[in-house]
Amino acid sequence: MLGQFILNIFIAALWFLLKDDPNADFTTFMSGFFIGMLILYAMHRFFGTQFYLRRVVKILKLILLFIRELLMSSMEVLKQVLDPQLKITPGIFTYETCLEGDWQITVLALLLTLTPGSVVMEVSEDGKTFYIHAMDIVESKETVLRSIGKFETAIWEVTQ
Repeated sequence: MLGQFILNIFIAALWFLLKDDPNADFTTFMSGFFIGMLILYAMHRFFGTQFYLRRVVKILKLILLFIRELLMSSMEVLKQVLDPQLKITPGIFTYETCLEGDWQITVLALLLTLTPGSVVMEVSEDGKTFYIHAMDIVESKETVLRSIGKFETAIWEVTQ
């Protein structure tokens, strides 16, 4: 992926330098960058890897998913906190993940901890079991499990 990006920058630089334009500016470089993307897309099967912009799009989808889940869980926590009668039952539950590798497990734990209402307290030695504290175990558990499923799918897509 990094090699394709560097090659794309090289093509853009060549386009910028060889273009017969006395007023070459950033738009000339960007047009060369887009030309390079088209060339790399046409030739990506010869590199033996997938086209690098596919992974960039998947990373952007993961970021947007996190922002969406962050906003939704923040609103839920805000509703619970602003309720005059605090009717929450905090609790701890476990979750078995299908992700493998330290990077994937760490990203999932960080994304879960950053969403309000849930905290990853511990990860088992083998990295398969998460111990998660939920602010309201009755209502939050299903929401957290739904978020975990979405995060796992997005993380798996990014890393594959």
